[in-house]
Amino acid sequence: MYGSRGVGAFAGRRASAVVLGAALLITGCSSGDGDGEEDGRGEAAGAGITQQPKENDPFWVNPDGLSARKVAELRQDGKETEAEQIRKIAEQPVAEWISPENPEEQARDHTEGAEKAERTALLVLYNIPHRDCGQYSQGGAPDGDAYRDFVDGVARGIGDRSATVILEPDAVLHLVDGCTPEQFHEERYDLLSGAVAKLKGLKNTKVYLDAGNAGWGNPDQIFDPLKRAGIDQADGFSVNVSNFYSTEDSIAYGKQLSAKVGDKPFVIDTSRNGNGPYTEGAPDERWCNPPGRALGETPTVKTADPLVDAYLWIKRPGESDGECKGGPQAGQWWEAYALELAKGSS
Repeated sequence: MYGSRGVGAFAGRRASAVVLGAALLITGCSSGDGDGEEDGRGEAAGAGITQQPKENDPFWVNPDGLSARKVAELRQDGKETEAEQIRKIAEQPVAEWISPENPEEQARDHTEGAEKAERTALLVLYNIPHRDCGQYSQGGAPDGDAYRDFVDGVARGIGDRSATVILEPDAVLHLVDGCTPEQFHEERYDLLSGAVAKLKGLKNTKVYLDAGNAGWGNPDQIFDPLKRAGIDQADGFSVNVSNFYSTEDSIAYGKQLSAKVGDKPFVIDTSRNGNGPYTEGAPDERWCNPPGRALGETPTVKTADPLVDAYLWIKRPGESDGECKGGPQAGQWWEAYALELAKGSS
């Protein structure tokens, strides 16, 4: 039932075709400037992007991220109106998705950039074998050993620096909804629990294991698989990654699930949920580049419920979900869609 699955095609780092490339990830994350101003905001490189006040949002804004570069390009082309719309994305901390190429170097550069700005790096690991069940973001590590090497590399790159990791969107959900074949289940549980243990062994790293979204099914179906995947060792879980369910519905879903996994807290991806989910067209395609959506609540640790650790922008707004509704490949920048999301927000 893919229409309600968690991610579809992500901000997607595909093993077979890394859309933006490791080089873009690496060059974009080593120049985060420090605060430089008493109010916690400091001028950054590129388009003059600033860090958000730390008390509201401790996560790092990459001043040379893709959206920041797009702001600069639009300005150079004299498109000031469009540049100011894209700035709504560029000025917020968005997750860095670690690709399989040189994961240690990527993790090191992102966390060093965040440390320089006295912030926390927000990272996503999305490389589990047999990922996305043959859909737009299919791929992942070729086998379990390759995945363990990938996680080990990320851990070495993070070191003792501050990081928050969103671990494997959809990986547990697809064990429950029938998407991932039975013969891969035991290995996946082992890989996920091992990744949680490895990352939690670091000094300043928090780990949130992905737990689907408010639209896919009942929390009763996923709480035991989450336990087998290591939720007890994790800091909590994530919901609504790359999806569009409202913050209110996501809180309700998360609280129901939290009660079944030891009252663990959770984080919500609010990057594109400003107008809620799309309800028209074929159910199995509603998650993919739906029209009429909007940016959601800006990232913050000041949330509407004590069980919600943060609202985060995990999906990178403006990057395609996949080749549907006229979109480019998963993970590629789609300016028209980015502008639509920005204009639809307040």
